[in-house]
Amino acid sequence: MKSAFKFPIRIYWEDTDAGGIVFYANYLKFFERARTEWLRSLGIEQQSLKAQSSGIFVVSETQIKYFLPARLDDLLEVTAQTTEKGRASLVLTQQAWLNAKGERNLLAEGTIRIGWVDSQTMKPGRIPAQILEVLQ
Repeated sequence: MKSAFKFPIRIYWEDTDAGGIVFYANYLKFFERARTEWLRSLGIEQQSLKAQSSGIFVVSETQIKYFLPARLDDLLEVTAQTTEKGRASLVLTQQAWLNAKGERNLLAEGTIRIGWVDSQTMKPGRIPAQILEVLQ
């Protein structure tokens, strides 16, 4: 299995809640950014993909476990790694890590299923063969 794609995310005021920690739902945003940049690193830009194939990836299932909080100004490393590849969907494991004071701490971990749909009808379909080839 290939190593995980890594993407840096800085924590800003807008990411925190009244307690000064990252609002739990924002980890979904961080995971989305990392997945988008992972695809971009493979030469798959989602706007171009939609224009060329009339299809898009959509999230169909998520599961997240939280371990430690992130705080304002923290620099996270968010990863994305494919764990299952099907003809119509992919499952990725994603993690948010904090490297601080010489320690690496896992903050959150999730599995995300993304499926392929027609962008007009939103009906499921098969991921185009050229995309599956890039993901191998």
